[in-house]
Amino acid sequence: MKDVRISHEEKWQALHWKTLTSAYRRSPWFEYFEDGLADLYERKFDFLLDWNMACFEWAETVLGLEKPVSYTESFRKSYDPAEGIQDLRDVLAPGKSAGELPQYTQVFGERTGFVPGLSILDLIFCEGKRASELLK
Repeated sequence: MKDVRISHEEKWQALHWKTLTSAYRRSPWFEYFEDGLADLYERKFDFLLDWNMACFEWAETVLGLEKPVSYTESFRKSYDPAEGIQDLRDVLAPGKSAGELPQYTQVFGERTGFVPGLSILDLIFCEGKRASELLK
């Protein structure tokens, strides 16, 4: 993933930002976090890993959490637990959850009911500074 380049031929960042603002503009905490997140969408990243890590670091800062990140140098099909590496590839797959979050008020909750499994942005924009408490 570290070598995957981002194409800037299309305005994907502007489109994604427009989608986020359309979906979350009315959420209780959007304006509070808007400027910091908008900066990420205005910066041009060359590599997907750099974009992902900048987003991760933004969320870490907003949530007041600090999680260590380490990188592998090459792909390994399996890991020896004695190495102290926790392999979560088959545990944290798309559609699976590391744990159930308590329900919280969502932007369209009155219409749709609580929708689990949305992004960290949904939690941050809807719960603000309380979001990190819900993750514990």
